[in-house]
Amino acid sequence: MSEVAVALLLRILDEAYERHAWQGPNLKGSLRGVGAAQAAWRPAPGRHNVWELVVHCAYWKYAVVRQLTGEKRGRFALEGSNFFVRPERRPGAANDRAWREDLAILEATHRKLRDVVAGLRDADLPRLVKRDRDVATLVYGVASHDVYHTGQIQMLKRLWKR
Repeated sequence: MSEVAVALLLRILDEAYERHAWQGPNLKGSLRGVGAAQAAWRPAPGRHNVWELVVHCAYWKYAVVRQLTGEKRGRFALEGSNFFVRPERRPGAANDRAWREDLAILEATHRKLRDVVAGLRDADLPRLVKRDRDVATLVYGVASHDVYHTGQIQMLKRLWKR
């Protein structure tokens, strides 16, 4: 039996994260060539930087996986939730190794999300995960979240002064 709706959700996830999409850059593509210094740059005090948006996207992929699988909280790669100050506030933290480690968290979390969605059946999609959100809405929403933050990243890259 063909799982048409799940296949469409996988396509949406893929296009938002790493495959060619009509809307322009995807999240992974928007990060190509971005180094730690550019990722850490803030357009103004108190504003998020590219690095924080990357970890934020990874966190919400984790949160959706947790909601879809029923996993308990506390298994995200970093301590905290939602937005994480990046680079960490310690000497030498804005380095390429730390940046690559956080990019790896995004990649691994995306792979886990994609695997969970690939394991769904169309019949699973209307199941309520929260009182007002079903499985399909969560998956579509996390893909839209990637597209939204990709736009912010593209803007930050253009504002960055080398």
